[in-house]
Amino acid sequence: MATALKPAPAIRDQVSPEEWAVRVDLAAAYRLVALYGWDDLIFTHISARVPGPEHHFLINPYTHMFEEITASSLVKIDIEGNKVTDTPAPVNRAGFVIHSAIHAGRDDAVAVLHLHTPHGQAVSAMAEGLLPHTQTSMIAGHDVAYHDFEGIATELDERERLVADLGAKNSMILRNHGTLTVGESVPQAFLRMYFLERACEAQVHMLSAGRAGLNTPNQGVAEKVESQSSGPGIRMLAEGLAWPALLRKLDRTNPGYRD
Repeated sequence: MATALKPAPAIRDQVSPEEWAVRVDLAAAYRLVALYGWDDLIFTHISARVPGPEHHFLINPYTHMFEEITASSLVKIDIEGNKVTDTPAPVNRAGFVIHSAIHAGRDDAVAVLHLHTPHGQAVSAMAEGLLPHTQTSMIAGHDVAYHDFEGIATELDERERLVADLGAKNSMILRNHGTLTVGESVPQAFLRMYFLERACEAQVHMLSAGRAGLNTPNQGVAEKVESQSSGPGIRMLAEGLAWPALLRKLDRTNPGYRD
């Protein structure tokens, strides 16, 4: 028989308003990942730094499907992986390794989103990586770094290489593994992942028809798209336009994330 998931005790009154706002956005991101079919059972992870000087961040309880995540059920841990809040829920070891590395190594990495989608994994296994043959790939591609596969990310010494390979980029293809994005907010990380995943999906469809006859954009077009899709506009696009619309969509389909 299936075991019913016990709702997490409501903790809104135990955290700051700033932390609660991050919790709501992060829980929404988990449910949106499930809604778009990007989840991988209980595996992969999204994290967000808690406002304040303590270097704490929030991550999923390693017991929940993504569509079950709520603001209260998220687990708060420190940069060493210790739980800050009293909860029996375990945390994915690989999630801790990857996310603690980037939160510690990049002050602007407030949110980190990591997926194992079939399209993302397919492109991660291609030697040439992301190809600049679609508008979406040109929007995402100029901001993509690459990290070689070292096995399941449970070893702490990989953290240094993850951060070094990411550098100043905001998206990364983990070779033979999946995709990752960062942002100064959950909405920014989510929107970057949307573009990256759509680009990977289009590339898989494109190459499935064969390489003969592919149209390569004219010289200079990719650079033009980079200039058109870079800079501070990502904040307005993500936080001011796309995210409110995504939350309305989620409120219609799976509204329990705010609990």
